[in-house]
Amino acid sequence: MVAALACAAAPQAAAQGLRLSKDNLQKRANGVLALMSFSIVPDITTSSLSIGSGGGTTGSSDFFMTQLGGGDTISDSVPIYLEGVLAGSRYDPTFVATQGAESRAIPTKWNSVSATGGIGWDFKLTDELKLRPIFNIALGNVTSDLRAASWYVGQKTGRDIDFLDRGSLNAYGLGGSLMLDYEHYRPGYEVDVELRYSDIRLKSFDSSAAVQGSAIAQSANLWARYRAPTGAILLQRPLRYVLEFTHSEFLGDQRGVLGFDRLTSVGAGLELDSSAYDVIITRTRLVGRYVFGTNVSGFSVGLAVSF
Repeated sequence: MVAALACAAAPQAAAQGLRLSKDNLQKRANGVLALMSFSIVPDITTSSLSIGSGGGTTGSSDFFMTQLGGGDTISDSVPIYLEGVLAGSRYDPTFVATQGAESRAIPTKWNSVSATGGIGWDFKLTDELKLRPIFNIALGNVTSDLRAASWYVGQKTGRDIDFLDRGSLNAYGLGGSLMLDYEHYRPGYEVDVELRYSDIRLKSFDSSAAVQGSAIAQSANLWARYRAPTGAILLQRPLRYVLEFTHSEFLGDQRGVLGFDRLTSVGAGLELDSSAYDVIITRTRLVGRYVFGTNVSGFSVGLAVSF
């Protein structure tokens, strides 16, 4: 599924030893930033994403990502919206180096961390509908670990492979989002709907000389949640059931990089209201979600809190 991005770098045979094509390594740098772009925008469909190589084929890879984030408006009188996202991912591409009839897989492990902040302003269109432009800034880092294979590569090539062997790629992103936020609250039920378009441009800086990368993170997302009492009372408040729906369309460099262009998530769970007590957490939600798209499907469980 990830073969298009994570396929082995085409080798260059040379009399003095093994070579890895710098051009294809550069493509991998752009690719890993494209993967990072999934983590810098708040999105339920990608908040926990794990894709396997499907059998360990030469040149295949594994990809894992997890995301923690949130956002809220300060108050009705101060309509400043703040959001933040922290994410980590692990990407394990396998490069293949050859020399004549000899070939050897060179496994690497690329670990990335990223943080995104956003500040926006709520423009009230109606009592229940807001238009929210958001300015976003992101920072990320990718480190590479060649581990045991570094000795073999060093012996065969007689040179240090800059990025693959403990190299680093730093990236920053600037951009923005535009959101429509609909909140329809009634005593018997609550409905939340958000429609969001995001465009953030990632570019590397102060990185290993072997790689410089860039990527465009563009996505459109529709998120909806319905909450209503179950009839049970816990912690002196009604226990609510929660239904969720999310659909994301990935654009720019995200489109097709993991084998799909869109993801859809449907979920159900329970929400515990603790606002009757003097605690900082007012609501706790546990939601199970089924995520599916072209050639991909999976299940996840999410825990969220409100303050």
